[in-house]
Amino acid sequence: MKQGVIFIGSTFAHMKYLLLCLLPALLPAQTYTSYFTGDTSNVNTPTSGGTVLMGGATENDNAMRWFLQRANGGDVVVIRTSGSDGYNAYFYSQLGIPVNSVQSIVMPSLASANDPYIALQIRNAEALWIAGGDQGKYVTYWKDGPVGAAIRYLIEEKHAVVGGTSAGMAILGGAYFSALNGSITSADALANPFNTKMTVGNGDFLHTPYLDNLVTDTHYDDPDRRGRHVAFIARLATDNNARFWGIASEEYTAVCIDTAGVGRVFGKYPQSQDFAYFLQINCETPFLPENCTPNTALNWNRNNKALSVCKVPGSNDGSTTFSLKDWKTTSGGSWESWWVEQGQLKTQAAAGAPACVTATQEGHGLRFQVFPNPSSANFCVNLPENLRGVKATLLDAQGQLLQNIELVSGRNQLDLQAFRAGVYFLKVKMADEIQVLKLCRI
Repeated sequence: MKQGVIFIGSTFAHMKYLLLCLLPALLPAQTYTSYFTGDTSNVNTPTSGGTVLMGGATENDNAMRWFLQRANGGDVVVIRTSGSDGYNAYFYSQLGIPVNSVQSIVMPSLASANDPYIALQIRNAEALWIAGGDQGKYVTYWKDGPVGAAIRYLIEEKHAVVGGTSAGMAILGGAYFSALNGSITSADALANPFNTKMTVGNGDFLHTPYLDNLVTDTHYDDPDRRGRHVAFIARLATDNNARFWGIASEEYTAVCIDTAGVGRVFGKYPQSQDFAYFLQINCETPFLPENCTPNTALNWNRNNKALSVCKVPGSNDGSTTFSLKDWKTTSGGSWESWWVEQGQLKTQAAAGAPACVTATQEGHGLRFQVFPNPSSANFCVNLPENLRGVKATLLDAQGQLLQNIELVSGRNQLDLQAFRAGVYFLKVKMADEIQVLKLCRI
């Protein structure tokens, strides 16, 4: 009997040893890499919100300090699909703004991006930085998965500060160039705005404040990407029969947008020619390109003012600004008109801001957001916090009342299933302010 006990015990110990040896092969391997600096315990600090759009070269230190200050001493998470821990020491100690921790997470595959640990870390962050890389991978790996959902939570519900450089900036607009078929030059985009590399998305990824119906572009001066940016806007306007906007940063320039819609432009002008650009389709009618069709050069003239563009130099202290609430007010900016003649971008100085108001008409500068827009039927209406009993009306394209609606703070569902495809207007009254947004039901 004693020998039997010893035998069984020895066998169990042997099996335990085998299981320990086989366990790594039986469990799914960790497919992401995490680099951690600072306190590993999660903290919860008040979030200040805001967005940073960095042009793609070396980060502007003062813009990054603005970013870290809005984390309020919380946790910073950096996400990327390649690279390593290059941001950790920079954010944690080199800029002089205290934060609890910095964690860089590298997701080299779709499988790694689906690991629940990553989404949890993003949701726990007070600041999220999206590094440069391949935006095609960002769209493929993140848009419809847990990473995309976590970023949307940070932006729409937690109101954390979010920023990105290069590819990271490229995906922060409500519309975006996905680069799913690779990058594209200005010459090729203008020669054929339906080139197979002209892959643009709209309304189905991120809904960053003040950036709906807006496409960003980066590395604007190396090489010159103004032409392809205009082609992106032309395609989006043509595909959606609606006005679109654009923000671009040159390589060493950053646009820092606060919760009031003020975009502060950081750079080293006049020592360096660092500029940001704010593009809007001219508000005169008709506004669509004269010709935006496959295999044909883009033609978008509209009396030499298809687009109104404000060019703002990047200042060391961010004192040069542009308002995304009215798309007119600027400190230090100058105005230009841009247009395209048979695939050739033309520019000239303009006297000032557009004379008509495009912001309220098309949804920029609004205190509420609607997405996706266009939609097949179901729209989400996002209102600021601490609002109750907001009155809204749904109007048809002729301004006839279709429906009275009561909205609350946060997310509201608006179902247009009972109405046919077309253009509608949502008129929202908040306090003494009335704002109107065009809805496209497709």
